[in-house]
Amino acid sequence: MSTKRTLIFVEQYIPKAIKVAREQFGDIDVVILRDIKRKTKDKDRTFTNADALIYVDYSVGWKISQALLPYQNSLLAITARGESGVNSLANVIPHVPYIDTPSPDSLRWATDKYEMRRRLKIYDEKNTPKFTKVANNTKTERDRVAKKIGFPMVIKPANLQESMLVTICYHEEEFEKSLRNIFRKLRNEYQKNHRTQMPTIMAEEFMDGDMYSIDSYVNSKGEVYHCPLVRVKTGRDIGHDDFYNYQQITPALLKPETIAKAEKVTKTAIHALGLRSTTVHTEMIKIDDEWKVIELGARIGGFRELLYELSCGIDHSLNDILIRTPKKLVIPKKINGYAAVLKWFAGKEGVITEMKGVKKIEQLESFHKIDMRKKIGDRATFARNGGKSIFNLFLYNKDRSKLLADIRRVEQMVKVRVLTRGKKAVSKVENDLVVEKNVVNKDKKKKT
Repeated sequence: MSTKRTLIFVEQYIPKAIKVAREQFGDIDVVILRDIKRKTKDKDRTFTNADALIYVDYSVGWKISQALLPYQNSLLAITARGESGVNSLANVIPHVPYIDTPSPDSLRWATDKYEMRRRLKIYDEKNTPKFTKVANNTKTERDRVAKKIGFPMVIKPANLQESMLVTICYHEEEFEKSLRNIFRKLRNEYQKNHRTQMPTIMAEEFMDGDMYSIDSYVNSKGEVYHCPLVRVKTGRDIGHDDFYNYQQITPALLKPETIAKAEKVTKTAIHALGLRSTTVHTEMIKIDDEWKVIELGARIGGFRELLYELSCGIDHSLNDILIRTPKKLVIPKKINGYAAVLKWFAGKEGVITEMKGVKKIEQLESFHKIDMRKKIGDRATFARNGGKSIFNLFLYNKDRSKLLADIRRVEQMVKVRVLTRGKKAVSKVENDLVVEKNVVNKDKKKKT
């Protein structure tokens, strides 16, 4: 009889997670389940180390059952990454009834910020700010929202991540303008990010304090195990009119009793959503000595695998699988050093014409790696307008003061210039860059 067991990844392809799963469980089959709508775009992708790649229509239950039928008797666990993956996992769970999973409802609450707020309020009203849906951009609706929430307020989509379209409004004119911008882009961003929910905007009370986040594991009985807290600085903290997570450092320097309070609030939020058999990423605001929940998701937090691995040797990918099985988690307590990630956005929107100092970063003592996401000629766009970072920089040092010194050096040496003039000028620069690139490619061909 075969001893093979099956591990299913919904949507996201995570090579490292597949590698650690095989190291831990030995002879297993790895199946990747993808939305049928992705099949055309995936035609040139290679899903290395996966034993099977299955495309399915998540909106049709019997098709999900049909796709999973060959694996029903050998399933070890099923997991998902990212908000879109968790959203799809909610549709799959009813068709895998005999393994440990979160409930579909708990995942829906965790991927809808409005429903999430409603659940959090029921459990502990003081841990969540005032909030409401925003139906439209009429004067009557704006007046209703302003009366209920007050200024300043934060407006954001209920189902997007990475601070997309998140905006702070201090007065009526800013509120009207920001709503106009978000409503104009909302449906397109939902489609781009494979969100199946109805596009929704919500407003909530602005909480002014220090931002932190934490990843936790909750087992099938509701027992919660926490990873170290991460200190977060947003774009707003460094003078940008944007809410993206600019800087994340772990472990955070807080007193044990302060950390204990944060973990208690986190556990309450996890139980409020009824989450189980999953990793949970929670974002919080520390206001004086009190903690309030910004939001939480039934998934691994952004960059957490590398940050936790560097700082304290936690194998986050492995634990995300183990928490869905009877096996024991591995959470080292020893702190090896301090890890950080910087998400770099330009100070203005426009076409990138120059990037200075990026190469010099690699010479820093704390340098670990850099992921370039944009190049000269690409358009720099703020997160609040649906944009992505120019690069993500990962740093590590045993000495926290040396890490902070290198972060300061990065901030001093990196200069990203963008052209912000009218459309004609921008188009001309874009065309010139294309021509220049073609000339360089021709020269390379001649030399070879």
